Amino acid sequence: MKKTVCELFAGVGGFRLGLERASEDWKTVWFSQWEPSRKLQWAHKCYVSHWGDIDENTGIDIKEVDKKLIPNHNLLVGGFPCQDYSVARPLSGLTGLEGKKGVLWWQIRDILQEKKAPFVLLENVDRLLKSPASQRGRDFGVILACFASLDYSVEWRVINSADYGAGQRRRRTFIFAYRNNTAYGKKSFSMNPTLIMDEKGFFARTFPSEKIKSIFEGEIIYKDIPRVSEEFKFPFENAGYMVNGKIYTTKIKPIYEKPIPLKSLLENDVPEKYFLNENLAKWEYLKGPKKVKRISKSGHEYTFSEGPIAFPDDIELPARTMLTSESSLNRSTHVIRDPQNGRLRLITPLEAERIQGFEDNWTNMGMPERFRYFCMGNALVVSMVTRMGKTLNTIFENE
Repeated sequence: MKKTVCELFAGVGGFRLGLERASEDWKTVWFSQWEPSRKLQWAHKCYVSHWGDIDENTGIDIKEVDKKLIPNHNLLVGGFPCQDYSVARPLSGLTGLEGKKGVLWWQIRDILQEKKAPFVLLENVDRLLKSPASQRGRDFGVILACFASLDYSVEWRVINSADYGAGQRRRRTFIFAYRNNTAYGKKSFSMNPTLIMDEKGFFARTFPSEKIKSIFEGEIIYKDIPRVSEEFKFPFENAGYMVNGKIYTTKIKPIYEKPIPLKSLLENDVPEKYFLNENLAKWEYLKGPKKVKRISKSGHEYTFSEGPIAFPDDIELPARTMLTSESSLNRSTHVIRDPQNGRLRLITPLEAERIQGFEDNWTNMGMPERFRYFCMGNALVVSMVTRMGKTLNTIFENE
């Protein structure tokens, strides 16, 4: 099977870079990157600066793209936003589903329906499995129901990149889906679900873990997706498998690999502008523990509390999860003690790229610094994709 890829919500190309590091045979036939409310599409410009453009549709809102015009591909990849995936039944006389406007999962579903990619690899935040708080598991249930209705089976795993040798403690949900008529799908049918999650499945082969002790089973009525949206609840664990609406899930413990400490990713002779001034009171307040009285919209008074964050960050450990607000005066921003002079400073854009596993100065193509940090906060850890790409190499060879 040819290794052709469609990359959605491409950012600055983390999926593409990771796959190409796994094999030169991966060919991206189309991509889409568009940031709403941005006049200048810096991420798209960065992507194009490395690989060139494909057509006039790669840098516009995916909702405006005719799905028939997207080239055929054998692997669909993308890091899509965690949103409200609820749906309603259509108005009388209409067909299809009425999802909330702007929710990008439905663009993925529409492309799968039109192009029928044999394999799918997606990334999302770890809380996807538990959302929304009022109906735990509903959102992921809607996604699984959509896959099942299109004749896909699904494996998933929550991966902390630092558990598998990376330089960042970044937890993300990865979803691997495959059409049931693929060789991989047919082979999976003959396996016990425990064997898939424990040893033989995509994630089990890519990210070694301790032996499974128990699994929890359930079922999803995937032929009635609005009903799933209205009623479905399920205690999804950090690993699982779904076939024909049958759900199997378990709590996986990784077999840990030594991570990259932040100190090994730091630059030398960092410019003065990245160092903090002497007034650190605001930083100390943001990073410290706090209990604050607040009043909700309904008028109810409650106490907001949060624990402390290391200040400065321990450079002997991997970096914490990097967010799009990195470098701003923000609780989540990394502040380190520079090993050369002992002064407190922010991480540099180049260091942010290293934390995500990109090449040095990947985003240094005229992009303002605040967007370089933003793009890295939005990105995924490239080395995790490379690991998955190597497993995909084997799967594609057997198709």
